[in-house]
Amino acid sequence: MTMNKLLFAGLALSMLVACNNSSKNSNEAADSTVTVEGEATAVGGGKIVFEESKYDFGTVKEGAVVDHTFKFKNEGTEPVILGQVSTSCGCTTPSYTTDPVLPGKEGEINVSFNSAGHPGVQQKLITISSNAETPVMTVELRGTVEK
Repeated sequence: MTMNKLLFAGLALSMLVACNNSSKNSNEAADSTVTVEGEATAVGGGKIVFEESKYDFGTVKEGAVVDHTFKFKNEGTEPVILGQVSTSCGCTTPSYTTDPVLPGKEGEINVSFNSAGHPGVQQKLITISSNAETPVMTVELRGTVEK
């Protein structure tokens, strides 16, 4: 009976070590790709350069909607595909270029901030995931909302 326990313990230890090594390999692969609408795209030669990475909308009355467009240029050698654009608050809605942005061409990220129920100093971060050489970037919308 002791032999069976040792065999079982050895088998369990072998499986644990094998599973531990396979998860390291899948993490390494995940670091080098960005998933774009269900297909993996290698991170590479595209380079996003924003005209501005921060926009201050000043002071607005509560309830006002602030719209701003962050424009960028692909200064790399490969097309850039925006995979996901997310915001730090549900009060901020993004829309963005969905077609590949070819080298030398421009794309846009439009942001709409609804200030209703959000008085005070505001700082909204917009996170952009892409296949560019810097795969995750942020831009910022900020300002003050008065009651």
